[in-house]
Amino acid sequence: MRNKPEAWILYSIAAAFFWGTWGVVAKLISDEVSPFSNHLLFSIGMLLTLPLLLKKVSIVKPNRKGIGWGLMAGILAVTGNVAVYKAFSAGGLAAIVIPVTNLYPLVTIGIALLVFKEKLNWINAIGILLALPAVVMLSGESLLFDNPDAFFETIGLKPGADRRWLLYSLVALFFWGVFSAAQKETTNYISAEWSYMSFIVSSVLIALVFFVFGWAGFAMSTKTLVLGSLAGMLNGLGVLASFAAYSAEGKASKVTTIAGALQPVFTIVFAILFLDESLSIIESLGIVLAIIGALTLSFEKPKTEPNSVII
Repeated sequence: MRNKPEAWILYSIAAAFFWGTWGVVAKLISDEVSPFSNHLLFSIGMLLTLPLLLKKVSIVKPNRKGIGWGLMAGILAVTGNVAVYKAFSAGGLAAIVIPVTNLYPLVTIGIALLVFKEKLNWINAIGILLALPAVVMLSGESLLFDNPDAFFETIGLKPGADRRWLLYSLVALFFWGVFSAAQKETTNYISAEWSYMSFIVSSVLIALVFFVFGWAGFAMSTKTLVLGSLAGMLNGLGVLASFAAYSAEGKASKVTTIAGALQPVFTIVFAILFLDESLSIIESLGIVLAIIGALTLSFEKPKTEPNSVII
C-alpha cells in the first residue's frame, strides 16, 4: 500500500502529539524515579503497544540490516536519555541543559544533508531557521531569555568549575540527533512496524541490564508505576509515529525538526489545560514560530510528471 504524499507530515505531527502528551505525564513523576527506573517504566509502557504491531510483523520477514539499525537506534536514544540526567546530576541547570539538548535536530539536519544527501528548498530552509529558535523558546526554562547575563556567565564557566554537565549535555544532543538519523536509515530496509519492534527489543534489553545491576527497580508507588508506564506508552507511540513518518518517505531533516518543534507546543498547551500552568510571552512567540516553521518545512514543490505520448 502506497502512502499519500502528505502522510509523512501527519505522522510527524502525530509523533509531536504523543511526545508532547508524554511530556505532561512525565512531569507528574519526574521527581519520584531515577533515570534508570524511568527507562524501566518506559520499556514496560512500550510493551503495552505491541498489539498494534503483531499482525503486520507476523506476515513480513524483516531484513537483518534493518533490524541492526533498529537496535542501534534504541541504544542511541537510551544513551542520550541517560546523558541528560547525568548532566542534571553533575550540576547542570535545567534552564541551560534543556535548551541545549533540545537542539538535537541540528545534528540530524547535518547528517541528512551531508550523508543522506537530502535536498531542501529555500522555503524549507526558512522553516528550519524559524523552528530551531522556537525549540529554545519553548524549552520552558530558558535562562537565555529570562536572564541573558546569567546565561552567558554560566556558559563561560569560571576557571576550575566542573564542566561535566556541559559535556553530558552535548553527549545527549549528539546521540539524540544521531538516533533520529538512525531511524531514517532503519526504515530504508524494514517497515515502520519492524523498525519499532527492533527498537523495543533494544530498549527492553537495556532495561534488564539496569535492573540486574540494581540501578533500576520497582520501589515506587502504584500511582508512579501506572503513570510511568503510561508515559512510556505515549513515548513509544511517538517513536512509532516517527518511524512511520520516515517510512512514508519523510526526510530526516524535516521530520525531526517538525516533531522537535511541535512537541513542546503540545506539552505547553496540555499543561495549561490540565496542570493550570501559565503561558509566558516568550513561549507564545515560540508557539507561533514553531507552527510557521512546521508549515514551511512541510512545503514540497509539486513533482513534474513527464509528458505522456498518445499513440
